[in-house]
Amino acid sequence: MDDCIFCKIVKGEIPSRKVFENDRVLAFHDIQPLAPAHVLVIPKKHIASMNEAQEEDAAVLGELLLTAKQVAGDLGIAESGYRLVNNVGPDSGQLVYHIHVHVLGGEQLGGLNVKA
Repeated sequence: MDDCIFCKIVKGEIPSRKVFENDRVLAFHDIQPLAPAHVLVIPKKHIASMNEAQEEDAAVLGELLLTAKQVAGDLGIAESGYRLVNNVGPDSGQLVYHIHVHVLGGEQLGGLNVKA
């Protein structure tokens, strides 16, 4: 998508602080962190939200979760605990319509209102 901010990050048109990248997924620090550790994990393929995901996307969706686990380990938050969040649609707080998983941790997490 030409107007998708995350697609522009994937293409390198917008800079990001990358944590992980391979041919299918990208993980980078959130520019408005809600916790000491706050990373977004996205597929490089544009999928607007979980509602638009298809059977053919199953492998990359699984890779998002496995990458989130790896990122938590790399950030040193895996042992103490972390939260994974995927917002779907406007009532959930989804602001960017490119599927993504928030990896949050680094402190005791209360009732965070995670939007994006």
